[in-house]
Amino acid sequence: MSDYAADIKKYTANVNEAAVKSIVNYCGIALRNADSSLVSATDPKELATVRDGFAAKKLGLDAAAADAGIKTVVEKMKSDRTKHRVTFYYLLAEATGTLGKLG
Repeated sequence: MSDYAADIKKYTANVNEAAVKSIVNYCGIALRNADSSLVSATDPKELATVRDGFAAKKLGLDAAAADAGIKTVVEKMKSDRTKHRVTFYYLLAEATGTLGKLG
């Protein structure tokens, strides 16, 4: 859990540990595989999966709000070649004001 928090701290000062734990639980076994533990920000299908999965189901966002949040996160993380899924999801929740729904 602390590895995820350390990665998130590269982008935001205060990390909500309960929210990180909630995201890790949501992702489950996907985090065990190197490929599925990362988000490909250049793959439209991957971003649609984030929008229709995590953003809609866990955060309750509509497509427009999710797309706007995803765009913000992609821009924020553009210098990082390895966009960890937990970090991406955390920053998405933070960008859309839905972090409170996680923990």
